[in-house]
Amino acid sequence: MKYRRLGRTGLRVSVVGVGTWQFGGEWGKEFTQPEVDGIMERARELGINLIDTAECYGDHLSEALVGRAVRRERDHWVIATKFGHRFIDHLQRENLWSPQDVRLQLEDSLRALQVEQIDLYQFHSGGDEVFDNDALWTMLDKQVDAGKIGHLGISISSGLDPAHQVSRAVEVGASTIQVVYNRLDCGPEETAFPSCIEQDLGVLARITLASGFLSGKYQPGARFTEESDLRSGCCPPRHEATSTRPSPYTVTASQNPAMPPSRSQVKTDRSGSTPGTEVGSTVYEGARTGVHVAPGTRVDIALGVPRSKAAAHP
Repeated sequence: MKYRRLGRTGLRVSVVGVGTWQFGGEWGKEFTQPEVDGIMERARELGINLIDTAECYGDHLSEALVGRAVRRERDHWVIATKFGHRFIDHLQRENLWSPQDVRLQLEDSLRALQVEQIDLYQFHSGGDEVFDNDALWTMLDKQVDAGKIGHLGISISSGLDPAHQVSRAVEVGASTIQVVYNRLDCGPEETAFPSCIEQDLGVLARITLASGFLSGKYQPGARFTEESDLRSGCCPPRHEATSTRPSPYTVTASQNPAMPPSRSQVKTDRSGSTPGTEVGSTVYEGARTGVHVAPGTRVDIALGVPRSKAAAHP
């Protein structure tokens, strides 16, 4: 496993992380505690130490599953979670951005995760109008001083130009950003990464395999029929999963500890596994080497580090 410094946080994190949106039950499967325990145990064996979750992956459900799984080895893990929403029902959320509401969310997350401090607490897909709330960031800064939060971050909505929030990151006390970044969506290379380099911000890249589209598992015409799978309501992509656009950035694909690497890098795993529970086993590096990922893969989150920073901070 490779490790890198996560920007201004100074945290040493694995380049592969465990994304946990699926634990909230919106990817076509409900996870049991033993299943989550097994995933985290295998992640630990592989050297993974980064977990990303959120308050609204279920009503703190993902956090609770993660908290129970890692409580005996808490010091090994860097736990990132988020704030700003309350889970109502499948793909339904209530936005809660007031300092008072976020303070309550923080306490609920601490209880669910069974921790005294959250390593990275991220503003979760809010618009610029709620982001620009000095009272919110002042409250959060006080929670950092109180030891309940290690570091602050910004997880930016996929439908939002990230420029404003990235530019103000250090000003509001944030040390990291999280953005959608994959070989089909390279926008952050122009809209976010240059500013991240200037400010020494850590970068978390999510949906790095385009919700499975870049995994090699699904063939044209594939459908997701489980109503609880968020992809069941999506139209099939109309473009090919290829790109020859050169990139100056390094991206790593997450690995699912529950699935052993396949012997073949070209045959698709048809073992009846559930969509939304698998992630890859192969690191890929931009378009210069192409997208080469193990069959049966899906990624919710991975860590991307601009090469200029990676060279200086291995």
